Amino acid sequence: MNVQIYLFFDGCCEEAVEFYRRSLGAEVNKLLRYKDSPQPPPPDKVTPGSDDKIMHAELRVGDTFFMASDGCNAGTPSFQGFSLSLAASDATEAKRLFDALADGGQVRMPLGPTFWSPCFGMVADRFGVSWMVNALT
Repeated sequence: MNVQIYLFFDGCCEEAVEFYRRSLGAEVNKLLRYKDSPQPPPPDKVTPGSDDKIMHAELRVGDTFFMASDGCNAGTPSFQGFSLSLAASDATEAKRLFDALADGGQVRMPLGPTFWSPCFGMVADRFGVSWMVNALT
């Protein structure tokens, strides 16, 4: 068994997928749009005009997979109560990842040394997803 991350971007999933491709080097393994579904979504679950929105995407960052969707496409994504944690191989990689995620986002704890890591920081990206970046060495 494993636990997988599923993020609902409520209408801006395509922008998020491209952002994670650029900033984290994410690879897109699957991408399905609502218009490609053999079964239409219930009309009360997705806003009209969502045919080109992303119903399901699967991305890989390093050895980790996460999934994403436009969800109900209501335009109000909310990511609270959790953070995704990136383990960078060293401080140089941690800085590169942190700076990329901070572009258009909000730094919550500047990147710097801690008692457990030579380089750690927290940032909410431009979509509001919270990240912790930690250098292993």
